Parts: sequence; structure tokens; C-alpha cells
Amino acid sequence: MGARKRNTADQRKEVAKGRFQAILRNCPTSPRKMRLLTDLISGMEVNKALDVLKFSSQEASRRLEKLLLSAIANWQAKNEGVRVEDSNLFVKLIHVDGGRSLKRLQTAPQGRAYRLRKRSNHVTLVLDSKNIEVQNSSN
Repeated sequence: MGARKRNTADQRKEVAKGRFQAILRNCPTSPRKMRLLTDLISGMEVNKALDVLKFSSQEASRRLEKLLLSAIANWQAKNEGVRVEDSNLFVKLIHVDGGRSLKRLQTAPQGRAYRLRKRSNHVTLVLDSKNIEVQNSSN
């Protein structure tokens, strides 16, 4: 490995140390259906986002809830001794990319066949904490 490549890899690792994320790959749900849920929780506080996902009737919400819990666990692993409730965690970034598509054939009338694409997606979730300073104002 060259020196320039090694330096950029080291920089990338340093940035990743301060980043709290979880990635879900090859989730067998279409990206469009998943984006409906990710738009709901984007920018939300973690506890509120968990409540929204828990009481959502969509099937993809269970997977997103598990992904959010995984991101919280990753945050706890890097911040031992700090409570989640005191840290003001929120969903900083969440994006859905298309994954692989399984191509299938469905029989159709008069000897034809329709093409089915069973889509999947990749979801990346990044957490961050809000640093709220308490100001005492005396009146």
C-alpha cells in the first residue's frame, strides 16, 4: 500500500471513530416502501423514533427498529459510562439505497411471461448527540 493510500485510510478511520452508525444490507423490502419510514424518523430524537417505529403497522418498521437499536448499542460501546437519556441522541442521517434485485418470471396469458423484480435495499443510519447548554436566567 502506498503512503498516500495509507494516509487517506488513516484519516477515514479517524472520522469513523467519532461516527455512530449501523448499516442494514440486503433488506428484502423495496426501497420506496422503506423510504416512507425513514422520512418519518429522520432528525427525530432516538426515543421518539423508537416509539414511532414500534407502533407503525408497516412490516419494514420492525427491521428499522432493530437497526436503530443496533446504532444505539454502537454508541454505547464507544461511550461507556454515559446514559443514553442524558446524551440527547438523535437520528442525524438515514438514507436508503437500492440493493440487488431478484429477477423472476410470472406466467401470463397466451403463452407470455411477465418479468418480476423482487427489490431489496441497503439502509445506513447515523446517530449524533445534541449538546444542550443549560442557561440560568434570573428574573
